[in-house]
Amino acid sequence: MIDTQNPDAPRYPVFARSQDEVPFGVTPSQTVGPYVHIGLFPTWENSGDAVPEDAPGRITVSFNVIDGADQPIGDAMIETWQADAAGRFDSPADPRGAAEATPAGFRSLARVFADESGTIVVHTVKPGTLPAEDGAVEAPHINVGLFARGMLERLYTRLYFPEDTDAHASDPVLAAVPEADRPKLIAEKTDRGYHLTIHVQNTDGRETPFFAL
Repeated sequence: MIDTQNPDAPRYPVFARSQDEVPFGVTPSQTVGPYVHIGLFPTWENSGDAVPEDAPGRITVSFNVIDGADQPIGDAMIETWQADAAGRFDSPADPRGAAEATPAGFRSLARVFADESGTIVVHTVKPGTLPAEDGAVEAPHINVGLFARGMLERLYTRLYFPEDTDAHASDPVLAAVPEADRPKLIAEKTDRGYHLTIHVQNTDGRETPFFAL
């Protein structure tokens, strides 16, 4: 299909031969489009609730997702995954062994689509600390995966809690982030719970740090 809006767009000849005989060339660029809403639509009820409504210690965590033009990304989707209130995972992948969830009914994963304002709300519990390599301890945090139209791969970041200043000082992941960027990963305490604004791209220094996994 020819891009009639861009006369400089590359043109790709049509061959009436076997595809094995067609010469190689540069593949046209293509974003993932809106298919995240098809392939990753939440598949369980109340997918933004990592804990039941009556769970002790339940908190509200909200996010705003902002693009490089300071506009909300209304079709973003966030997945969060985290340890439970005791810093454990009910999974054999936990090197300490699977542990019954604290509080009861907690699940480590939540998945939510943004609204028109780029806002996402998750109900969960504050996780406990986690052991790291060489005897280090990771501060309480929530892992965040971000999907959106136009992204070829998800982005990974973290949310830390503002009251854990002492634990932040020894967290090995935060230590790997430039000191000036660390506050961008620390949530704001609000009347509703905690809030983090995620800037997917920014030229004036507000871009959120993302991690390669």
